[in-house]
Amino acid sequence: MHEGYEEKKNALCFSVSFVSSWFKKYLTTIIMGNKIKMTGQPLNRVDGRLKVTGAAKYAAEYELSDLAYGVLASSAIARGRIKSIDTTAAEKAPGVIAILTHLNAPKPPGYHEGKESSDPRTDGRELRVFYNDVILYNGQPVALAIADTFERARHAASLVKVQYVKEPHQTNIHTNLAHAIVPKEEPNYSRGNEHAFDNAAYTLEQEYHTQLQVHNPMEPHAAIAVWEGKDKITVYNKTQSSPIAQQDIAKAWKLQKENVHIISKFVGGAFGGASRIWPHEMAATIGAKKIGRPLKVVFNRDQLFNMVGYRPVAVQKIKLGADKDGKLTAIHHEAYGNTSTYEQFTANMTSLTQALYACDNVSTKYRLVPLDVSTPCWTRAPGEAPGSFALESALDELAYSLKIDPLELRKKNYATENPDTKQPWSTKFLNECYEQGAKQFGWEKRKPEPRSVSKEDWLIGMGMSSGIYGARRAPSSARAVLNNDGTLLVQSATADVGVGTATIMSQIAADATGIPVDKIKFELGDSRLPPAIGQFGSLTTTSVGSAVNEVCVALRQKAVAYLKKSQPSLQNTPDDEFVCGEGKIKTKDGTFTTSYTDILQQQNLPSIEVKIDSKGNEEADKYSGYSYNATFVEVGVGLRIDV
Repeated sequence: MHEGYEEKKNALCFSVSFVSSWFKKYLTTIIMGNKIKMTGQPLNRVDGRLKVTGAAKYAAEYELSDLAYGVLASSAIARGRIKSIDTTAAEKAPGVIAILTHLNAPKPPGYHEGKESSDPRTDGRELRVFYNDVILYNGQPVALAIADTFERARHAASLVKVQYVKEPHQTNIHTNLAHAIVPKEEPNYSRGNEHAFDNAAYTLEQEYHTQLQVHNPMEPHAAIAVWEGKDKITVYNKTQSSPIAQQDIAKAWKLQKENVHIISKFVGGAFGGASRIWPHEMAATIGAKKIGRPLKVVFNRDQLFNMVGYRPVAVQKIKLGADKDGKLTAIHHEAYGNTSTYEQFTANMTSLTQALYACDNVSTKYRLVPLDVSTPCWTRAPGEAPGSFALESALDELAYSLKIDPLELRKKNYATENPDTKQPWSTKFLNECYEQGAKQFGWEKRKPEPRSVSKEDWLIGMGMSSGIYGARRAPSSARAVLNNDGTLLVQSATADVGVGTATIMSQIAADATGIPVDKIKFELGDSRLPPAIGQFGSLTTTSVGSAVNEVCVALRQKAVAYLKKSQPSLQNTPDDEFVCGEGKIKTKDGTFTTSYTDILQQQNLPSIEVKIDSKGNEEADKYSGYSYNATFVEVGVGLRIDV
């Protein structure tokens, strides 16, 4: 940035988000024995040492005996068929074990000819790796080179020669809007009068375009497949949900779910890109089946652009109607997103429009444009990100045309209840968020006239926007094992994409049991652990955290029961008269104190184990839960280009 642009004293971007009051209270003010506990407090990551020393094992880092390496060769056309494929040179290359194509690859029994719904996440027919000669998108896997080293496999993949029969392809959403289709999910929504826009005192119509965004994290996608007999397999992969990967691979190979073991202890970045299995995982399982030994398949960096999903391209049309004071009288939000020709992926770009602002007349429409590309997927705030960009941009343009401050316009249209369901909010502090953000940012200094504020060679502008994302809870399970050495093991088949799940869960367990964090181990990323929601949808802490809290409370109560059994004088003491901390349980009046270790040793028990399935309760259904934010930003546009 040019040195003449002085950094603003206040932060350039200020954002505040709020969650449901019950969870906020749970996070910050859990008190046991009048002592504020660990949850929400600063803490070094419990897995930090493993990560910074390289001891944490990611998907491609497991060392197995007799391991082979696979590299995928990709198609060079967007649509057509394979006319011929020559693997002669590749097969003769040093160290090559096998070259797989659609001509010789084993076909998983779950492959099928017809189109049918694969699962609730997408509708259509998933890509069947090495199934036939049909090319559905540029970069589609056409061969798998397997060798005794990764470098040799990579070289062999480059020697595979493919001739194609090209067919006309369509990859541009803008020229194919007329061919849009109605998705099965969220196609239309309407409340009030759909024609209210026509009668509005002030109207605005605008179209917004957003480009695709790719998942390209530091850790490339990888999978190691190990067949253990004909009907059992272990897969080390990168996944945001080991139970989902287990389900997908079991379905493809028609195996019992219990016979598929998924291991994904550490995930090096994934905000939707590892929420389902991708071609490399199927290629690894197919290749390992073919050669009869463990096989590792790792994507090249360029393959991450078109094989592991992306945020779809979007075209959005917004129509706003308002009265002279800026009160919204009509909102219409029409969105088009691309998908592949073989699957329907629907990003919920219009759902936030139904709940963010108070407006009696709202209609939304969502359409998919099938293109000769790979299937998109969930990408960090899946549809809310591009959807809010369109809606908030339109609101800013309306504020400008009405000469109303953008912040005031949003306050005028504040929703005191969910305008869609008419339910009360679980909590909502968006107005307070506006006030706090505006004060700290210095919003009162904003000048709305374009080009009215400059500093040396910079034009300076201020802006703000609102954000919304669903806040809910999903069923999850957890197991807690208290050992007689005072250590606690907590397990759940969730994941951690780098946000600190293991640390958060250890803090929650510490609060519920009074056992220090350094004596707690939280295990995740394994399909054999108690089933739980993965890491996506902002669900993990509320869902898995609730399960961890409940199972640890139950474990503490079980320990108290054993304590009462060994101490007759405490048999009539109510459970709520016991408090815990520093690995000990004591009565509130301080007349009795003992450790977990002593309780188990007195009962001659090596451990105590409890498993809980946490599902929440019906009380939550009475409320509408969302998280909100207000973002304030200052932007400098340079007027001079230094050569």
